Amino acid sequence: VRRSLLDPAIHEEFTRLKNLVEEKEKQVKELQEDIDAVNFTTQSKMGKMLMDKCKTLQKENEEIGTKASEVKIHELSTKLALQKSQNAELISQFEGLHKHMDGLTDDVEKSNEIVLTLQQRLEEKESEIKRLKEELYQKAEVVNREIDDPTIGEKKPVNDEVVSGEAEC
Repeated sequence: VRRSLLDPAIHEEFTRLKNLVEEKEKQVKELQEDIDAVNFTTQSKMGKMLMDKCKTLQKENEEIGTKASEVKIHELSTKLALQKSQNAELISQFEGLHKHMDGLTDDVEKSNEIVLTLQQRLEEKESEIKRLKEELYQKAEVVNREIDDPTIGEKKPVNDEVVSGEAEC
């Protein structure tokens, strides 16, 4: 037999026949399953066993599905609770910031009013300083004229001698 397998032609034929046998065995098995399926009834022993197995598998699938959905629902509920908590915290922070902003707005308005009042007072003071400078300038001119011409600021006494003396000349 070993010598025969060493011949390539025989070896190839042997391999082909072996593959053919395997293929036919698969076909026989499939056909046997088809026959069993055709002969399947819920009353036969095999049928009852398969029906029981199907019911058991169906119950297991339902339990697994229920557990999976419960786990998923629990996860989603936890996430939802966390989101609600974070949302409430953000709302609280927003309200606090809004109140703080209102307070700052009031402070800015008061500051603007104070600035406006101070600007008005500054303008009044600048106007007063300008007026006082003009007065001082005018008085300084008068003093300078008096210094330049000493007779400007003198008051001449009114007496008869001066008047009569002037008349004599």
